[in-house]
Amino acid sequence: MHAVALIRIPPAEAQVRWDRAADRPSSVRWGGGTFRIVDLDAVRDERSAYPAERGPRVTFVLRTADGGRATLVFDGRRRRWYVEAIEQAA
Repeated sequence: MHAVALIRIPPAEAQVRWDRAADRPSSVRWGGGTFRIVDLDAVRDERSAYPAERGPRVTFVLRTADGGRATLVFDGRRRRWYVEAIEQAA
């Protein structure tokens, strides 16, 4: 099995369902599809690193049920979620 890189895409607004018990997204809807989240690879919390006018961001690298991965970003200034990178399932 070989690793496939996440491919950056223009930020696409997404709707996110949150799993409070797991403290992570449980599903993401964007681009006409809904993707169930099965694992969280990484979290990058940039809220204290950004000036207030640029807005805080939290980035999640997620694993989807179909075997792919995605980078999901919460933009605190706009209070919106965006998908910024994807990796198709092998």
